Amino acid sequence: MELTPEQRIELHGFNNLTKSLSFNMYDICYTKTKEEREAYIEYIDEEYSAERLTKILKSVSDIIGAHVLNVAQQDYVPQGASVTMLVSEGPVVEVPTESYNESPGPLPGSVVMQLDKSHITVHTYPEYHPSEGISTFRADIDVSTCGEISPLKALNFLIHSFDTDIMTIDYRVRGFTRDKDGHKLFIDHNISSIQNYIPEEVKNEFDMIDVNIYQSHIFHTKCRIRDFDLNNYLFGYTKEKLDLEEVEEITERLTTEMDEIFYGTNFESI
Repeated sequence: MELTPEQRIELHGFNNLTKSLSFNMYDICYTKTKEEREAYIEYIDEEYSAERLTKILKSVSDIIGAHVLNVAQQDYVPQGASVTMLVSEGPVVEVPTESYNESPGPLPGSVVMQLDKSHITVHTYPEYHPSEGISTFRADIDVSTCGEISPLKALNFLIHSFDTDIMTIDYRVRGFTRDKDGHKLFIDHNISSIQNYIPEEVKNEFDMIDVNIYQSHIFHTKCRIRDFDLNNYLFGYTKEKLDLEEVEEITERLTTEMDEIFYGTNFESI
């Protein structure tokens, strides 16, 4: 059954659909020496500590109207952090019809929407290439909800919470719920692309690819930053301190790394 954004369907009982958003981001940096690499990882561990990540996830829970029931957070040695948050339904007087619209969600504010039997998690993965001078920071965030609101409404805030060069975003609706007459509903909102939940000013900064399986309610979008400024990828100095040959070599290494992550393949093996 197709729904228009204005439609509200009277359900038989609770909305049993499970909607899952996986947001995966990468930050790339050139770290020529061991000291630079260690300084970068130290910076990442401080910038995206378990405490900071917990604040980000709590903001996500605010956007989707959730009560936080339990938080488990951990900083790891030598690097990385994880946060797992169990959340339950928030107080709702009436779920706004805006929750059905294919549009970017808000930044944290006064939005209240429905959620139950759900969780939000984040894991970080700083790593480096042993010989190429490339350090990579990856964060994986999963937002899984039941109820009427899609976790895609938190995507706008998540994008603005991380400094990212590459994003991989997956969205899936699983299970079914029933209307008052007993007919199964396998999805309760229209969606043609995850890109419709990303603001135009953000989309203008990235090249994007969609791979969608509409009949299975599976949606996939990959994003790669368009403009390349080497100064954004050097840690502790600028390209003015490099000669032309070094600039060209480092630029090639960084762009190759980004392309390999974006396309999911090692070019050297093709």
